[in-house]
Amino acid sequence: MSTAILTGTPVPGSPLEGDLRSLGFDVRTAPDAAAALSLLAAVPTADRVALVDQRFVGHLHTLRLALTDPRFPAAAVTGALTARPEARAALSAALTTVTNGTAAGRTSATTDAPAVRTGGTGLVTEAGRPVTHTAPATTELPLADRVTAALEADGTDVRHPELGSLVAAVPDAPAAREQALAAVAAVDDEAVRLRSAVKARDGFFTTFCISPYSRYLARWCARRGLTPNQVTTASLLTALIAAGCAATGTRGGFVAAGLLLLLSFVLDCTDGQLARYSLQYSTLGAWLDATFDRAKEYAYYAGLALGAACGGDDIWALALAAMVLQSVRHYVDFAFNEANADSTAATVNGKAVVGTPTTALSSRLDSVGWTVWVRRMIVLPIGERWAMIAVLTAVTTPRIVFYALLAGCAFAACYTTAGRVLRSVTREAVRTDRAAQALDDLADTGPLAELVARAVRRPARALPGILPLLIAVAGGAAAVATAAFGPLGSPVLVLGALVYVITSGIAVAQRMGGPLDWLVPPVFRATEYCAVLVIAARTDVPGALPAAFGLVAAVAYHHYDTVYRIRGGAGAPPRGLVRALGGHEGRTLLVAALAAFSTAESDLSPGLTLLAVAVAVIALTESIRFWVSSGAPAVHDEGETA
Repeated sequence: MSTAILTGTPVPGSPLEGDLRSLGFDVRTAPDAAAALSLLAAVPTADRVALVDQRFVGHLHTLRLALTDPRFPAAAVTGALTARPEARAALSAALTTVTNGTAAGRTSATTDAPAVRTGGTGLVTEAGRPVTHTAPATTELPLADRVTAALEADGTDVRHPELGSLVAAVPDAPAAREQALAAVAAVDDEAVRLRSAVKARDGFFTTFCISPYSRYLARWCARRGLTPNQVTTASLLTALIAAGCAATGTRGGFVAAGLLLLLSFVLDCTDGQLARYSLQYSTLGAWLDATFDRAKEYAYYAGLALGAACGGDDIWALALAAMVLQSVRHYVDFAFNEANADSTAATVNGKAVVGTPTTALSSRLDSVGWTVWVRRMIVLPIGERWAMIAVLTAVTTPRIVFYALLAGCAFAACYTTAGRVLRSVTREAVRTDRAAQALDDLADTGPLAELVARAVRRPARALPGILPLLIAVAGGAAAVATAAFGPLGSPVLVLGALVYVITSGIAVAQRMGGPLDWLVPPVFRATEYCAVLVIAARTDVPGALPAAFGLVAAVAYHHYDTVYRIRGGAGAPPRGLVRALGGHEGRTLLVAALAAFSTAESDLSPGLTLLAVAVAVIALTESIRFWVSSGAPAVHDEGETA
């Protein structure tokens, strides 16, 4: 339950109390700060509390943004403040300070014109000119604003939502109130709410072909009490049905699969828009939305492979290659973003060095409208990718679908990776310890490479900046080459994997602070996935490639789960989980040993299947435990740009 404490001078006929009740607040009234403190103490500590001035004038959506967003411990706009349970102690201390008179404040008033506070623009006069001069202090600040100032003075992070054209004001005089009410009437907050439900930066297909109507579907869902998690689940079920249709191998099934895949994507956009429209952000929603996109896409790949098999065409290798390419491509994005999320500019002669030729060129291209959309489309984001898959499924064959998908994703991967490499080598920046630790966590290093890293840590510190990456690449190439060309049933496969274990340990033995060290985790992903792919493809045993597909899918889930924990600020999975799963080098060695020492090639399929099941059970159990726990980040992360 949430409680709103109304303070200040009552205003006859104000709709404020009804607005707060419509947002789920139990409304109480306090005539002064001491009474508000008493009411606050009576509210259970597990409840959200809001302080709102009774003179408040603003849009209902202003109150919704300021008082109901679950992602922030404390938030405020003019005349209104809220605190979640984790910020209740700080709120009590701040209100006590204000009540005792040590944080009293007054606002500068101007007699030029009534003042209205609008989203992000501060105080403006009727003519739209900022109030820049100082006038005599005549009006006491609202209690909520004084408590907000006390909270921030004590170091509490108070969120101030961007209101845009929405209004939040506490007018003191009748003329100022009339002006504020006119400003509220001039802006349709429902239209603003619908616009803000759509991501500001999205792909061409999503922006022009999906969002113009999916936002209204999101509103329809909100008015019927549906939650984002329910819509996310509906999107998953729709995609699984689409995969089932594709698995029939019939033309009708392929057409139905394409249509259902598009419907699944519409629902995928709707769940995020519903979350933003109704501010229903949740820990469970973060987990569902972050992982279901991959589950839907990779299940659809499997459906296409099964459908092709019905027609006598074995394309499991293509399906697995598409999953490998897509997963590694995402890891390049994740690692680069984590490496540079909070990096600081290097300095020369005391001056910060900012910008690179690559970023300058990118900015110039972005200044030309059409190039923005072209650049967003050629990276084949999920909207364009799913649309291409759906259309090609309906009108061509699964083999052609995968050929087009591999070609498009390969080009996109080369384009984005090249741009990021250029940015990294030309940008003078210092990587923070947090970013270096994130890269180390993304590496997914197991116990074997850990032992090597400990053994070589001192000499590894003397390695030049780019050498750890080159060592990782060399070791990965050795593992994949022996898997591809070494004789099956021979210890040579294990030898290549052992070289990879040693080089992996050397690559992570020192702090990942080099300009290109963010490429080390993607190199590990590519090595492990490709080794599984080529070994399974070489055996030519029925069931080996589907088993390898399942294994890579299970491992990729663990890697995506690691990414979204880090992005949510919750840190990497427990080291015990990583060790239990063997790390990337341990799993690669185990698969190589299965291929080298199986008494018959047919033994590889059961071995890969058992490994896939073990990884899936261990990773999913820990993941579910974390994402439904109180320690999970309360964000609705939509993952890849649509």
